[in-house]
Amino acid sequence: MYIFLSILIVLACVLLIGAVLIQKSKGGGLASDYSQGNQYLGYRKTTDFIEKATWSLAVFICVISILASFTIKTPVNRSNINPTPAETTMPAPAPANAPAPAPAN
Repeated sequence: MYIFLSILIVLACVLLIGAVLIQKSKGGGLASDYSQGNQYLGYRKTTDFIEKATWSLAVFICVISILASFTIKTPVNRSNINPTPAETTMPAPAPANAPAPAPAN
């Protein structure tokens, strides 16, 4: 499920890049070649559609990203390393009334 949602996010990102690149900038864009502002699918309608598509894709990416985060399996905090029997035994404590070791010369 996570891989499917990741593929959807990547496709939406590619479409969002395309939508941003064809928007009209200050110097003109894809719609700058149209001479009439109210033409059917002309300057005005193209800008409205591309702006709605940009916002829709941005919201879609955010929502799918949140959903994808819920599909990730949470890690279990257990070690896969099996301890050996030597590591599991505790060393015996030193006797309380044992003589002190002799100093080294």
